[in-house]
Amino acid sequence: MPADKTSRRLVKKVERMVLADLQAPLNIPTLSRTLGVSDRYLRNVFQSVHGLSTLKYLRLLKLSRARRALMSARSPTVTVTNVAKRHGFREMGRFSVEYREMFGESPSVTLRQAIRELSAGSALMDSMLKL
Repeated sequence: MPADKTSRRLVKKVERMVLADLQAPLNIPTLSRTLGVSDRYLRNVFQSVHGLSTLKYLRLLKLSRARRALMSARSPTVTVTNVAKRHGFREMGRFSVEYREMFGESPSVTLRQAIRELSAGSALMDSMLKL
């Protein structure tokens, strides 16, 4: 069954709620109660809109935001652990496994690459300023 406008609106509302507090644990019963819908209805809506369970989709959403944060790291003091915790992941091993499954590399590789690019850009800027 294709997703209707109401279903898509509900999914967007859930996404906004989750993104507004990334550190909060994903708790489907609490989300359902807050929205005034049943767990089953929420599950069916996510299945029709995204073809995934509510929990799976929201974990992927948080993983994507964590990746964005790792890729945009602007300081060598940024750590995978801090980024993961800011995005609501408490188990670092599980975070790393899910991250690798989704993006094909470990979160530390993503972070190292971002820091390397930052350093390269900084070195380029320094050399340009000397001209």
